[in-house]
Amino acid sequence: MPIRRLDPILVDRIAAGEVVERPSSAVKELVENALDAGASRIDVAIEEGGKRLIRVIDDGCGMDERDLALAIERHATSKIPDGDLTNIATLGFRGEALPSIAAVADLTIETRATGAAHGFSIRVESGEKRGLSPSNWPRGTKIEARALFAATPARLKFLKTERTETAAIVDVVKRLAIANPQVRFSLAADSGALFDYSACSDDPARRIFQILGEEFSSNAFELEAVREGLRLSGLAGLPTYHRGNAQMQYVYVNGRPVRDKLFAGAIRAAYLDYLSSDRHPVVALFIECDPRIVDVNVHPAKAEVRFADPGLVRGLVVGALKQALAEKSRRSADANARVAIDALARTNGAPYRAPAPANWNLSRSPYAPSGFEEPPQHAFDHGAPMADARAHDVAAQDVDSPLGAARAQLHETYIIAQTLDGLVIVDQHAAHERIVYEKFKRQCEETGVARQLLLIPAVVELDEARMNALAPALDELAALGLALEPFGPGAVLMRETPALLGEVDCKRLVEDIADLLAEDGDARGLSRRLDHVLATCACHHSVRAGRRLSAPEMNALLREMEATPGAGQCNHGRPTYIELKLADIEKLFGRR
Repeated sequence: MPIRRLDPILVDRIAAGEVVERPSSAVKELVENALDAGASRIDVAIEEGGKRLIRVIDDGCGMDERDLALAIERHATSKIPDGDLTNIATLGFRGEALPSIAAVADLTIETRATGAAHGFSIRVESGEKRGLSPSNWPRGTKIEARALFAATPARLKFLKTERTETAAIVDVVKRLAIANPQVRFSLAADSGALFDYSACSDDPARRIFQILGEEFSSNAFELEAVREGLRLSGLAGLPTYHRGNAQMQYVYVNGRPVRDKLFAGAIRAAYLDYLSSDRHPVVALFIECDPRIVDVNVHPAKAEVRFADPGLVRGLVVGALKQALAEKSRRSADANARVAIDALARTNGAPYRAPAPANWNLSRSPYAPSGFEEPPQHAFDHGAPMADARAHDVAAQDVDSPLGAARAQLHETYIIAQTLDGLVIVDQHAAHERIVYEKFKRQCEETGVARQLLLIPAVVELDEARMNALAPALDELAALGLALEPFGPGAVLMRETPALLGEVDCKRLVEDIADLLAEDGDARGLSRRLDHVLATCACHHSVRAGRRLSAPEMNALLREMEATPGAGQCNHGRPTYIELKLADIEKLFGRR
């Protein structure tokens, strides 16, 4: 078959497929153009999930006759004034958005430049351009795209339902709205208005709460960190405020919304000690940096970016989040009784499993009262539990402590403590699970990962892709207790494994780690696996629910919680305690 040149319109439609994957892609490009035009108000309207109509109106600077004629030409843009692709300071820069949309839809543009006597309009029908004509459009630009993908029925056939496409458009506009609080955004569908966010340039955080909900405002903390020219800011949710997917994670690089594995992995790593693997935190993070150290032109839809030093960016995000989480871990869900109950109801991320018999006792606690000794376990097998610990039974300073003095144990599971201005309810198993977990981690950091030498070294055969992922990380794996060495082409020899893992399936372990290395790019895979083992060990070595505790034991547990990082949540993200202020309790009884 001879080679021939494709029809120019067909070429445009093929190129459009890279930029306009679905209606939300077209909305994103048009709204970004409006933002680059300096708009203070952007109104979006759609019909049939964007398939029938997409309309974007802005009050930006508009275009004159010459600009409008060039705007629908491929590779024509005003976003790169000096031609330097390493210094992109705008959102839409490819110069393909309008021509791409025009290639797969009927496009109409009406615009008027600031200070112009009148405006102009132009129409493109399935890639065929019509002439310019005068328009009485008052200010800014209006763009309408009708019958999206009508000229490319194959693409139209693979679109989702109207509800799904509408949800994708809502998500796109919300992500852009969070990064631009100074702009008023509205979105309407043929079913009615979906939202209208007023401008809030005086308080950017208010836009985040407009979109993520007011409940997020009471369960979030601020982030602020700087490292080697990179600046991180934003809001992150407490570990007790989580979701079943990562849809509520908003990340921006120089104002550009991105969905990137680098940030997804960094957020997951930062919350690793606080959430179970199937739960996801809620965050809104903003990275500001020199445009020259980030490549924003690596993805047709501009959803991904590449940094010159990805390790620096990841370290900044993980470090800032971990430090903030450690500082905020003692913050309760809310002092209000209703919110406290809701916080408990939200803790359904990981199923509760009864732990193995406990091996913790008061005598090993650094906060044990002097001279207090008793047999380790059988002392709890007889007699009634200490259900009443009055003020004269405990040290006076305990009431002044953040978690107060223990007063009772209910259902042999929950400790009731009195503080100066309220009370605290503690889940004894979850609280001690965090304490033991942090001790295990500290031991590993201080003495290193204990290893076990295999009696007979194991030979593990791997395919080429896994070998390529594993080879650069052998030294890092050795530091984590896994001693591997090359053993001819396509194989490695395993001599030592981390002792904490116990008896392991060598082939499966190496294959899993190789897959994680291929995904993450470094040796964090094994580290996460070991962290999971530590968390499991902590659960089985913690004081269990159903165990009777004496007053000194309960108070010793409270004091250890106060001295332990992250003691506000257990390893699965459940709260270890709930605090109720006296004022809120009095409101419940009508005393206020």
